Amino acid sequence: MLEIQRIRTEKEAVIEGLKKRNFDASAIVENLLDIDQQWRTSKTELESIAAEQNVLSKEIGDLFKQGKQEEANAAKAKTAELKTKEAALKVTVDEFENQITQFLYQIPNVPNNLVPAGKNELDNITVEEVGSKKEFGFAAQPHWDLAKKYDLIDFELGVKITGAGFPVYKGKGAKLQRALIAFFLDEAEKAGYQEFTPPLVVNEASGYGTGQLPDKEGQMYYINEDDLYLIPTAEVPLTNIYRDVILPSEDFSIKMTGYTPCFRREAGSYGKDVRGLNRLHQFDKVEIVRIEHPSNTEKALTEMINHVKGLLEKLGLHYRVLRLCGGDTGFASAMTYDFEVYSAAQEKWLEVSSVSRFDTFQSTRLKLRFKTNDKKTQLCHTLNGSALALPRIVASLLENHQTENGIVIPEALRPYTGFDRID
Repeated sequence: MLEIQRIRTEKEAVIEGLKKRNFDASAIVENLLDIDQQWRTSKTELESIAAEQNVLSKEIGDLFKQGKQEEANAAKAKTAELKTKEAALKVTVDEFENQITQFLYQIPNVPNNLVPAGKNELDNITVEEVGSKKEFGFAAQPHWDLAKKYDLIDFELGVKITGAGFPVYKGKGAKLQRALIAFFLDEAEKAGYQEFTPPLVVNEASGYGTGQLPDKEGQMYYINEDDLYLIPTAEVPLTNIYRDVILPSEDFSIKMTGYTPCFRREAGSYGKDVRGLNRLHQFDKVEIVRIEHPSNTEKALTEMINHVKGLLEKLGLHYRVLRLCGGDTGFASAMTYDFEVYSAAQEKWLEVSSVSRFDTFQSTRLKLRFKTNDKKTQLCHTLNGSALALPRIVASLLENHQTENGIVIPEALRPYTGFDRID
């Protein structure tokens, strides 16, 4: 969430910046600052009462020593009154703090200056396109037909076992999944990321820490009996490793990676865009997460973008990189780059990765800080990215590397699959 100090000192800039998201923050900011002023006034009064009690406590002792019993008892009575007033005021202060927090939870991150204004994906900017659309000398098939033809994925069996959006991978389809996971993890390790295997369920504090909660869209699966959530991405448990942590110095650059299944309700999804692997409720993904000194954020973002580009190029896929407009940028993100692979079979672009910088938005919630050289504390910056999400990568590989007689496995994957073709 945004820092309250930033809203106090940069009120107009925050309101103006959020307009890129088509988010009118005027009313909520005014209400927030009104509550904040009441909180500060009450806090000052509370501190004044505490100071007065300290003075009286010392006076009471001195009065008793001097034998001034009546005056000492009067001072004790006044102290009791102050304690009653203090207790009531503490409740008020806590209520104001809770209201401030709830207001801050409603305000998205302010987009970076480079983020274009816009309403939706139509206003995103293509910053780079690598490769060219593949031309087939035959009628290219979409991945759901290829999966059935070569017995790789059984969508109907998944519906039988669980429901739509939970496919069953079989034979070489399952091996391809496992190969991609290992390939992505190995590439991340080569790039200096430490591998973690985190829990697949998180508590409420973790969900709030990275901005998935409050879950306005109802996208997270909730386990009511245990008050836990299935993770929508490894970003949540990995980043929360550093919740309530103060790094001891300015000399840090933390790089984490992890493979996990991911669970998303995808409420409201329907139509042709959800067919096959295009949109699932459960899918596998390798995530990369970074915790950085604010001065290194831009460099870290560039490195993450280049890392994802390298993966796509090794897989021989034609892709483009988009800088998302304000209206299409996620709630917690200050800037996001999406990677899309072109499917010649579906004749559409498929999103396969997002790389985002959050600046202090997550670390404010997480209370993730570092010690500066002059022993003060400062908020860290966080970033994350998909490297990569498997469903649409699998779809892209099947569709773009198909031939009339089978599917060619990219050379970089062959040491992991143990086969070079699916036929």
